[in-house]
Amino acid sequence: QVQLVESGGGLVQPGGSLRLSCAASGSIFTFSAMGWYRQAPGKQREMVGTFTRSGSTNYTDSVKGRFIISRDYAKNTVYLQMNILKPEDTAVYYCNALDGGLVRWGQGTQVTVSS
Repeated sequence: QVQLVESGGGLVQPGGSLRLSCAASGSIFTFSAMGWYRQAPGKQREMVGTFTRSGSTNYTDSVKGRFIISRDYAKNTVYLQMNILKPEDTAVYYCNALDGGLVRWGQGTQVTVSS
């Protein structure tokens, strides 16, 4: 069973940057799609950005122009570069993968944007 492990979260001031990593225990090329989601306290989990194996990428409107998803197939790792962070970006961030008919989730990493 493939596992996803997120890292890179932490406390950052508004306007700052963080890069999250999602390391897979197997080849990420086998996944039909991967993405990042987040869940703030008291709110539902929402999509941040996703990409498909064919190369299409999609971001939620609130992060367009600030967040970028990238991947390193050699390292089986997906990244989320987050720039110009805002307090409303505070959430637990989860990595997600579509593995055949299964949806894989990581354990999440906390991102807190506060002065």
